[in-house]
Amino acid sequence: MTAMFDQELREQLDQARTELAAARAAGDAAGVQAYQGRVAALLRLAAQHGITLPHTREEELGES
Repeated sequence: MTAMFDQELREQLDQARTELAAARAAGDAAGVQAYQGRVAALLRLAAQHGITLPHTREEELGES
């Protein structure tokens, strides 16, 4: 996989985590759910392409 793809996934994951934290801070339950799903989806995409990204089990499962 190209370095650009790897970097883009990392950037998108960072952004999704930032948005998730903001949604939690704002008490936005729908936003939290959406960004948890986004984080989990990005982690699955990375894994499908053999890219290992640091994450928690909860992130992988799309949980709090």
